[in-house]
Amino acid sequence: MTRGTSDKMHAPELHIARKHWTVPDSFRYCEQKANRHYENFPVASLLLPKDKRPYVHAMYSFARTADDFADEPGWTPAERIENLNAWEQNLLDCVDGHATHPVFIALAETIERFQIPVELFQSLLIAFRSDVTVRRYETFEDVLAYCENSANPVGRLVLLLFNYRSEALHAYSDSICTALQLTNFWQDIAVDLSKDRVYLPKEDLGRFGYSEQDLFDRRFGKRFQDLLAFEVGRTEQLFKEGTPLLAAVNRDLSMELRLTWHGGMKILDKIRKQNFDVFRRRPTLSAFDKLGVLLHARQR
Repeated sequence: MTRGTSDKMHAPELHIARKHWTVPDSFRYCEQKANRHYENFPVASLLLPKDKRPYVHAMYSFARTADDFADEPGWTPAERIENLNAWEQNLLDCVDGHATHPVFIALAETIERFQIPVELFQSLLIAFRSDVTVRRYETFEDVLAYCENSANPVGRLVLLLFNYRSEALHAYSDSICTALQLTNFWQDIAVDLSKDRVYLPKEDLGRFGYSEQDLFDRRFGKRFQDLLAFEVGRTEQLFKEGTPLLAAVNRDLSMELRLTWHGGMKILDKIRKQNFDVFRRRPTLSAFDKLGVLLHARQR
């Protein structure tokens, strides 16, 4: 049942029972929230220094909740945008020293301690709003513009936690994060079709003579294979462009980055090995694949 539009606080997450949340309690809340969700790559991996993990949990909780507002069933598009706008107001309030929600109490501590620009979090919210309002992309540049808000801020946030502030390093991170986002798009083509979302650019569909109707019919053949091979190829190139970052950071972060990089490249390899047929089977990493990723990541 669609929730009533007269209630400005549609989402339970927006009105957690009021109490005095201490900073330690707030970080524990974020840790519990992070641990409840499974992702392709581990949240606050044990490979990260223990003292950094609470801040990763705080940032993850902010983004995870916003993602739920944009994607979880039960709300109208207008309600989704309203929830995201309320979430952004919480963000601005926390920067001004008026946080009451545990996610934002923890986030305020994170932002202040590591001198993180609030705009990075606002960029993520731009992407989540786009998830509500945009379901097709005309050009590859349009998809990259989405990645600039949806993926790239995440890499920059992690680098700032480790005090890597060089724009050159952030640019390498952008390449890797964009590649990871694109990899997820190609991996989840069939999943996104069920949500009426298409991230394959219209210009590329036309270039390979493959129509949107072909896509929704899940028509698999040479035209689709050539199309996805093209997308996988330029995604792989973005991973390679970001490679210098892996050698530029210290041991406290390098292993986590290497795991992420090799994991993304392995998904692309899996797509190739199943002949680009992502309709019948979603390419994922098996336990054996993950072991191989770990072994590759350990090689500097």
